[in-house]
Amino acid sequence: MKICNKTLFAGLLIISLQCACTKELNIDSTKAVGDKNFWTSYRDTRAALMGTYGLLRAALSDNGCFWMYGELRNGDFVSVQRPDLDAIIQGKLNAAYPLFNALTNWRRFYAVINASNIFLERVGDVKKNDPKYSDQNMRVDIGQIRFLRAFAYFYLVTVWGDVPFVRQSHDGSFENRPREDKEKILAFVESEMLAAAADLPYNYSADDPQQLGDYYNEPGSRWVSVLARKLSVYGVLAHVAAWRGDYRSAVTYSKFVLDNYNKSGMYFEPDTYWISAANGMFQGHKTNQLFGLNFEFDNQDATFEGHIEDFTLAEPFVRKALPDIFVPRDSILSVFSAPSDLRFSLDTLTGKPNYTDRWFSNFNSDIPIFCKIKVIQKGGTDPSFRLYSSCLIYTRLEEIDLLYAESLAVTGNTDGAIDALNNIRRIRNVNSFKAGGNEDLIDAIFQERRKEMMGEAHRWFDLVRYNKIKRNNSAFMKLISEGGIYWPVSADILRQNPLIKQNPYWK
Repeated sequence: MKICNKTLFAGLLIISLQCACTKELNIDSTKAVGDKNFWTSYRDTRAALMGTYGLLRAALSDNGCFWMYGELRNGDFVSVQRPDLDAIIQGKLNAAYPLFNALTNWRRFYAVINASNIFLERVGDVKKNDPKYSDQNMRVDIGQIRFLRAFAYFYLVTVWGDVPFVRQSHDGSFENRPREDKEKILAFVESEMLAAAADLPYNYSADDPQQLGDYYNEPGSRWVSVLARKLSVYGVLAHVAAWRGDYRSAVTYSKFVLDNYNKSGMYFEPDTYWISAANGMFQGHKTNQLFGLNFEFDNQDATFEGHIEDFTLAEPFVRKALPDIFVPRDSILSVFSAPSDLRFSLDTLTGKPNYTDRWFSNFNSDIPIFCKIKVIQKGGTDPSFRLYSSCLIYTRLEEIDLLYAESLAVTGNTDGAIDALNNIRRIRNVNSFKAGGNEDLIDAIFQERRKEMMGEAHRWFDLVRYNKIKRNNSAFMKLISEGGIYWPVSADILRQNPLIKQNPYWK
């Protein structure tokens, strides 16, 4: 996110000082010193808003959990020599590794929720005290906060299923709470996101009727893909609906993105080099990052850990002999079987890769390097300093198009689903899907998602949705029915609150 360090630090400091959370969430509760001096100026709302984005970014990047939850389990990557990562890949989520202590604890997501609750409770004070804080500014701020809180709950539900439901900060006074039904929470998530989308602009500081003038006195270039926009929310809403199995709503939400993406200056990216370039799609803040969280190098947001590059890169990209994880050659050839695929393919005459800098490098070695995302420092090529600043992208336009295809196929609109699928196949130079051919449409859509979104933390969640649709894998259906698709809950949380029960599958 392009947020100046001073503002982000101030936001995180104020929010952490005020972070009053339940015992079962395992977050220290501290009453803010000088709380009465905060929430008096529009500068305070800006700091708190940016701080909440920062907390969400920290929650998703901690220990690389975004990829631990979404990419590794039952996925295409294998571990080179790390048994903890291999345990995740194999679905042994109750293994006794230090990494699992962090991955099974949901406290960092509740920090986002509590910061959001505090914002919603106190933003009215700023409106009363600061005449420069307009009704429109407050409405847009509230829309973003409602979305961030809803997103945190959505992510919690996809990882743990039933979770505690907290909608007020309660000023630090809490009783232990049990987990609540995931469907109740998802209904809240969808309702909140729809309300947020109604109040958010297509772009900021762009004279959108819903946000006139310069947002917080900054030009539009400052906010491009830094903040949640209207289409960001609809993109995530499509995922919420698909996860609930409500594919008719998923069609509606994803279609809204596809019908309006030009209003946000987005476009389908035909150049796989640009997607995978060190200064391309994943570097900085680009308009085609439909919803993502940035690590701006110029703002000193780059980190040594918490990025996929920390697990996937090795020589010659960085000074590291072997990556932690890789995709075996046989898997690459099986997934990328089209002879002209612009993401990865082999020359039919020489048998050598057509591209050595897109999705994979060092293909002919025993351990190919997944190099689709490789933002070192500010998109440079110096291998000596492993400092990463790649954007954590939750969704982009190509991903939404394939989710739209999935939703159309499930709801019976075969022709529309084929058109959406072939839109991506065409720009990746893969032969079009033909109705009545040997390919199954659902299989083809999910295979295209597998290729296009590899390394972007969708694979596990795609597998869950795929198996709920197909229902032809008895072992996976048993995993779904017994709650094995969710992660176990941290032992620390279980010790703190006897009302929290372990997911039955992991008892």
